[in-house]
Amino acid sequence: MADHLGLSKSTVSRALNGYTDISESTRKRVETTARKMGYRPLSHAQAIRTGRVRAIAMVINSEEPDRHNPFLQDFLAGACEAASASDWTMTISTAKSEKDMLDVLGRLVEERKADGFILPRTEVDDARVKYLQELKVPFIMYGRTGYGQADWQDETSWFDISGESATRDAVGRLVDFGHTRIGYVGSDPKFNYSHLRRDGYLEGLKIAALPADPELIREGARTREEGAVEARALLTLNHPPTAIVFATDLAALGCYSVCTELGLEVGQDVSILGYDGIPECQYVSPGLTTFSVDSKRAGERLATMLISQTRGEAPADLREIGEAVLIERSSDGPPSVTAEELARKIQLSKDHNRGGNRL
Repeated sequence: MADHLGLSKSTVSRALNGYTDISESTRKRVETTARKMGYRPLSHAQAIRTGRVRAIAMVINSEEPDRHNPFLQDFLAGACEAASASDWTMTISTAKSEKDMLDVLGRLVEERKADGFILPRTEVDDARVKYLQELKVPFIMYGRTGYGQADWQDETSWFDISGESATRDAVGRLVDFGHTRIGYVGSDPKFNYSHLRRDGYLEGLKIAALPADPELIREGARTREEGAVEARALLTLNHPPTAIVFATDLAALGCYSVCTELGLEVGQDVSILGYDGIPECQYVSPGLTTFSVDSKRAGERLATMLISQTRGEAPADLREIGEAVLIERSSDGPPSVTAEELARKIQLSKDHNRGGNRL
C-alpha cells in the first residue's frame, strides 16, 4: 500500500494509527486506500503499539424516564456510521443509576474497551465529567455543562443544539400571532439544557417588551405525566396563559389531555410549542408545532469530534453548536380568546364537570 500511495511505510503506519504529526488530508487518503484494498489492522496489535483500541463508547442510564425516546435510534445510527467510516467501533453500555454510571465508565476504561466517551444529557454539575477528567480519558459532551458556575470546563469539548435560540424564537412566533401572556414549562433543573432553554424564553419576552411573570414559569417536567401536572397548574391560574412553550415534546404532549379535561381546543384556545421533534408530535391531533433536532447528525458529529480528540486534537478546539429547525403544525396560532375569557371558559368547564359528577 505504501508503494501504491507513494509514501513511506512509516508514514502509512502512523497515518493508520492516528499520529498527530500526519496531516488530516494524508490520513484520510491512507484510510480510504486501505479500505479499498481490504486492509484492516489487527486491533490487539494496534492497541499494543498505540495504547488505543480504536473504539468509542456511550453509557446510557436505563432508569431515565425517556430512555426509549425514538431519537436514540437515529443518534446511535449516526455515531456508529461515523465511527465505522474511520474504522472504529462504537460500544453501547447501560447503567442502572448515577453511581452505577461511574462504575461502568471505570470498568470500560480499566478493561480498555474504549478510547473515549460520548456523554449525553449533560448536567449542571456532571459527575461523569469530573471523573473522566481525573482519569485523563478523552470525552465529548452532547450538551454543555456548568451553568452559572465558574468556567472550570475550559478543557472540555462538546456538540450542542442551541435550545435557547429555539425557545427565544418560539416566544417570538407566539408574539407575532398576537399572544401577550405566554407560559413556560421547563425540564429537570439538574440538566444544563433546562436552564438554557428557560433563558431563551426569558430573552424572547425581553425582545417583545413583555414582563417575565414568575407564576407563568414551571419546572421539572420530563414526561407526559409531569407535563400534564405543570400545564394544569398554568391553565388553572386566575390569569392563565393563552400559549405555553415547553422545553421538551414529551412534556408538551401531556398538555393535550389537560386541555381536553378543561374543555379547551389546542391551537385555538391555547397554543402549544415543543422542542425535540420526536415522531409522536405528528400523530396527535392537532399536530404539535416543535423545534426539531437532527439526532443522526448529532451522533455523527460527536463520534467524529471524539475520534479527533483521541488522535491528539485539543478538546477546547472541538466545540460546535447547531440550530433546531421549526416544524410548523397546528398546535399554535393566533389567540381566539383573551386570558380573562380563557379563565372564564375554564371555570365554566370545571363547574360543568363538577355538576356532572354530582349527578
